[in-house]
Amino acid sequence: MSADGPRLPGRPRTAGLRAGGARAALPRHDDRRRTFPQLPPREAPDGRFAATWWGNAWVDALEDTALDPARLARGKAYARRGHVDAITVTPGRVVAYVHGSRPRPYRTEIRLRTLRDADWERFLDEAAARPDHIAALLDKDVPHALEAVTGLLPAPGDLVPDCSCPDDGYPCKHAAALCYQSARLLDEDPFVLFLMRGRGEQEILADLTRRNAARSAAESAGAAPALPTVPARAALAPLSGGRTLPDLPPPLPAPAHPGRPAVFPADPDAPDPLALDLLASEAAARAHTFLVTGHDPVAALTPWQDAVRLAAAHPGSGLTASTRALYRDLAYALDRTPTDLARAVAAWRQGGSAGLAVLEEPWDPPAGPFDRARPALLAADLPAFRPWRNRLSSSSLQLRFGRDGLWYGYESDTDREDWWPRGTPDADPVGVITDLLGR
Repeated sequence: MSADGPRLPGRPRTAGLRAGGARAALPRHDDRRRTFPQLPPREAPDGRFAATWWGNAWVDALEDTALDPARLARGKAYARRGHVDAITVTPGRVVAYVHGSRPRPYRTEIRLRTLRDADWERFLDEAAARPDHIAALLDKDVPHALEAVTGLLPAPGDLVPDCSCPDDGYPCKHAAALCYQSARLLDEDPFVLFLMRGRGEQEILADLTRRNAARSAAESAGAAPALPTVPARAALAPLSGGRTLPDLPPPLPAPAHPGRPAVFPADPDAPDPLALDLLASEAAARAHTFLVTGHDPVAALTPWQDAVRLAAAHPGSGLTASTRALYRDLAYALDRTPTDLARAVAAWRQGGSAGLAVLEEPWDPPAGPFDRARPALLAADLPAFRPWRNRLSSSSLQLRFGRDGLWYGYESDTDREDWWPRGTPDADPVGVITDLLGR
């Protein structure tokens, strides 16, 4: 069986010829439907299910978002033993027959959320902005850094299973087997993930080619700037008769933006390419800021503050595989938990280093704005707040007064003391609470 399905028995090979020997127009190949033959049983030598970064990233995301680990484990065993027949992939759907305990296999389907046009535009813009990404994609290789742009890997609620078996598990073991076997499709061709998310390979590559051509034309249209020079003869001429060397040309202008790092190849013995890309991008941005302003924006930060800043600047959002890995590794390196880091990131995004200080450092504010806050809240018909140091708390809302003179909003489940930063800091405590309540 080929990727396009079996050739019908007895079909003449000259069926595409018209009378008189003229060849009929062949139907255009539609790569928005691909069928992969049944994969044989396989046990990876290192104990992992998949063999490539994309395949294992799919498995990691699947296992992190599954609701029933026991059925997931049984499905993994089914997939290892080759119980999944040929798999057909179309936009937003993966379908196969999976053999269970009964003679007749079950029809199993996994539906995925497809990306919106705006998501694809963002992905293609990011890919086309870097020649190394374009070159990799044209070579049928998907750079790992592109996963974080739109969240290609499964997130909670992304995979919706459906199976003809009587098991009402979510997922049942047959659907879990199909999910695992899909990882091996990504081993063979990571472009399958694009098809799952809504677009075929030809459409993506054609769009990238057009964008690359437009970018190259725009770059070649602008004349290269003339650089100031000093003739070598004048610079090397002996100093005699009172002659002095000519003045050095002025320094070159700083680039408008930081440089982009190279693509780091996947290597089992090397650090994670996503982590290397993130650190290289951060180093370039730090160097560019220092070159332009003469000030190092990171020099005064502690390792913990710098880790929070790195995680807060990560382009991914939500529980993507790359975000989870980043939080896990940074937290482990600093003897914190991923939850500690996630809370600190929320504080950093709320108010930068000042917001992180508000999260972690209770202090005793002087009389003044803090003392005036409680009567102002009561006058606005808001719940009574209990004071403690720089904090005013109710059962589910909290205000924290920062050393910068701003109020920071926090929320918690009722009576749980599990406070998370929310909203935008403001000098007006009533405004902060009103925004949290959505009034």
